[in-house]
Amino acid sequence: MKNKELADLFDKMAGILEFKDENPFKINAYRKASRILGDLTQDIEEVAERGELKDIPGIGEGMAKKIEEYLKTGKVSKFEEVKKGVSDELIAMMDIPGMGPKTLALIHKERGINNLSQLEKAVEDGSLIGLPGMGEKKVENIRRGIQLLKQSKGRMNLGMAFPVAKRIVETLRERTGSEKIEWAGSLRRMRENIGDIDLLATGPDHEKIVHTFTHLPEVKEVLASGETKASVIVEGGLQVDLRVVEEGSYGAALQYFTGSKGHNIHLRGIARARGIKINEYGVFKGEKKIGGKEEKDVYKAIGMDWIEPELREDRGEIEAAQKKNLPRLIEESEVKGDLHVHSNWSDGSSSIEEVARAAQKKGYQYVAICDHSKTLKITHGLDETRLMKQMEEIDRINELLKSFQILKGTEVDILSDGRLDLSDKALEKLDFVVASVHSGFKQDRERMTKRIIKALENPFVHVLGHPTGRLLGARDPYEVDIDEVMEAAKKYGKALEINAYFERLDLDDIHCRKAKEMSMRVAIGTDTHHLDQMWMMSLGVAVARRGWLETKDVLNTLSLKELLKWCHKK
Repeated sequence: MKNKELADLFDKMAGILEFKDENPFKINAYRKASRILGDLTQDIEEVAERGELKDIPGIGEGMAKKIEEYLKTGKVSKFEEVKKGVSDELIAMMDIPGMGPKTLALIHKERGINNLSQLEKAVEDGSLIGLPGMGEKKVENIRRGIQLLKQSKGRMNLGMAFPVAKRIVETLRERTGSEKIEWAGSLRRMRENIGDIDLLATGPDHEKIVHTFTHLPEVKEVLASGETKASVIVEGGLQVDLRVVEEGSYGAALQYFTGSKGHNIHLRGIARARGIKINEYGVFKGEKKIGGKEEKDVYKAIGMDWIEPELREDRGEIEAAQKKNLPRLIEESEVKGDLHVHSNWSDGSSSIEEVARAAQKKGYQYVAICDHSKTLKITHGLDETRLMKQMEEIDRINELLKSFQILKGTEVDILSDGRLDLSDKALEKLDFVVASVHSGFKQDRERMTKRIIKALENPFVHVLGHPTGRLLGARDPYEVDIDEVMEAAKKYGKALEINAYFERLDLDDIHCRKAKEMSMRVAIGTDTHHLDQMWMMSLGVAVARRGWLETKDVLNTLSLKELLKWCHKK
């Protein structure tokens, strides 16, 4: 889809304008458009064909014209105008996490830095120190940002890859008539970052599958194409590789190409001890093929239960399968509500009623409106007076709804000293309180840990939002003793959030599993700001599954009555 290309283009335009110290309103308009298009699940070309660009919340007439121009010509003339005088190398440096266009403009002007190699040299020789606002800590942050940028090259975020792969697989199944087409590799294991997208297929006509794949509308460039293999670049610059195998080997190949490497090596070692050989072509006892058509054949041949793809990281899943002791992982269909959604009362794009109707369409019993609190002025956060008015609005809408309830909530800021941004008197009246850190990320480990634990002590807090504050590929977790925080959360009866927003996925799978071992509940919230983001519940559930979580471990698998009982147990 062209969604990502346009989102990246508008983000670049905002960065260049900020670099040039242009009008902040223009900068924010492009950033907002970038965010909206990046989160949009509909194909922007299809939206444009229907003449509905201006119906997208936040997309005005001027931005709609630029989108139409790009879809017709592959360019936006305004971008060419904006970038005049700014080299491609400088523009590329705006991708460094934590750098920011203003900082880049400063070091470009004062130190004549024009490219990444010059910046790395300046970081190493200390020549940046002494510039306005540029101390040792800031330079160290730039160094870490350069490392993050290099690490992310050639990798893509799960939230970007998953919808692309899903759409391609669904289209291939529909056009070829073959149901045995699946994504494999780290994407099937739902890792938070993946390399290329790997697809595996089988069917009576291999050439038809390959031909259909290389002629999909998403394909921008065919890198290679043969009778059983093909590699393409799709819109957004993602590489997708297809392999077509014989039907009798499909299951074995799917297991083999799903991985992980550690899981497969461990599995093959067990098989060899039993005189069995496992490879991508099947399962063999001597020269005799004893399985391979179905993936379960591989595990059954060596006496163990089938292992869900998300668990295949060689973290004890094989031993659990041998003992018939694998967890029954949570399914998305068991989620009864979204516990972190923003409305247009703060920085969301939709009304409370629109959020509720969208949640009802997903089959939910409830949705928690958790708008920002007052300290986050950039998000139009709510003070106590506006929060009370919002509660009245929720009461009014709840009277209109059947078999569904909007929960009165907030995402309250944890201030730098651990106090909360809203009074206890206000928090006490709410159904659901998420407490989150949104500022002061540079506090040392001890102060940050104490700050969060103090917030967890508050009797009206239910959940710690995005507990480590990371942004994948853009911001490291803040310095915090997460183990101590988890102990405190358990002590005070709080849940930890899996923030399912694709750039966060925070809590991660490792700490989800630790929460399970500690008998703590986890809440999944999409942090939705636009209705098109509600699909990200799939990502949150994937993180939970990778963390071995079952239905009983996740707060929003409770019914409305059970959830409210849990919230008001204090």
